[in-house]
Amino acid sequence: MLDGHVTRTRTTMELFLVLVSLLFVTRCGKTTAEESAVINMVVREGDDAVLSCSFGSRSTELELFDWKKDGQKEVFMYDRGTHYNNNPTNQDPDFRGRVFHFAQQLDVGNASVVIRPTKVTDSGSYTCDFPFHQPSRRSHIVLVVGEWLKNRPDISGASPEPIVKILAETDKGVQVHCAVKGAFPKPVVQWKDRAGNIVPAEEPQVSERRGSYDVILQTTVTKTDYYQCVATQKEIKHRVYTETLVLVPVPGNRSGWIVVDFWRGFCLLFFWLFFWL
Repeated sequence: MLDGHVTRTRTTMELFLVLVSLLFVTRCGKTTAEESAVINMVVREGDDAVLSCSFGSRSTELELFDWKKDGQKEVFMYDRGTHYNNNPTNQDPDFRGRVFHFAQQLDVGNASVVIRPTKVTDSGSYTCDFPFHQPSRRSHIVLVVGEWLKNRPDISGASPEPIVKILAETDKGVQVHCAVKGAFPKPVVQWKDRAGNIVPAEEPQVSERRGSYDVILQTTVTKTDYYQCVATQKEIKHRVYTETLVLVPVPGNRSGWIVVDFWRGFCLLFFWLFFWL
């Protein structure tokens, strides 16, 4: 009897633990699903970066919201009128005097902040939390801050049109060269034919200079077609390409020799007629 009692007690305890575990997993899964989607953001160094966060239409004047970078650094905290601009005790030194909230829009639920001016070191993952509310309300932004030269016209960091060159004919086809210069974020560069098929290429040569990237990509094409060198920057939803016609000689084509033989025969015929007529 004692053994049976112990067995039933153990079984009941195991079922209880299973139910608790399922409840915990369900609750954790629910909280994760309620988090906002990740927003990717790219700005030039020195420009303002507005990190958006909303509490719906409810006022945030009497709430607490907390902005952090990479899950650790304290960027900005607002707590019922007290914030890091008037009490920066726990604020990370990197952000002191550079992060501001929208005080006039707290009554409409705006918990956004602006980093002014931005630095390259500001790049990272930012989250906005309302720790005393369930469901959790949060904004998650991945910020990329880059450098640009002062005389560059493309202040958005979009890649310029690729520069395409035809290098040389080889026994395998025609070697072509593509260069993308001064792009940020780093672009993905590909060769494609007119139909949009990716053309196998060599390993790209990537170099970084002053916060931007240069990419060189070479390939050898084996048939005559229009070919595109395409540069894609998903982070800023930018795509640009340069198209060129590449003429690939047909193996064994002796058309050039035919022309030479024609003129050689014509000259011989002319001299023969000159001497005999």
